[in-house]
Amino acid sequence: MAMPMPAASPTFAAPIVATSVAISNFSFSPQAISVKAGAEVTWTNHDADAHTVTFDADRTGSQAFQNGDSYRQTFSTPGTYRYHCSIHPYMVGEVIVNA
Repeated sequence: MAMPMPAASPTFAAPIVATSVAISNFSFSPQAISVKAGAEVTWTNHDADAHTVTFDADRTGSQAFQNGDSYRQTFSTPGTYRYHCSIHPYMVGEVIVNA
C-alpha cells in the first residue's frame, strides 16, 4: 500500500502592507499581509457562508462570523502568523508582524 504524500505547505505571494483582509469567494484577500508590531488587523466576511480566522500555531482566533461581520486581532509580537478558516480549511492566509 502506498503512503499518502504529506500535505504541502501553502505558498503565499509577497505580503502586502495592509491592516484589513476581505473574505470573499471563499478566500482571504490579500492572502498575505505585513504589519508593524502593535497593529490591529480586521477581517470582514463578504461571503454568504460563515467563516473563521483560526491561527495554526495554537488554534485560537474567532468564532464563526457571518456576512457583514468582522473579526479584529492585535499583533504585539513580531513573527509569522499563519491562519485558516476552520470551516473551510483550504482557505489559508498569513500575517507577518515586523518590529
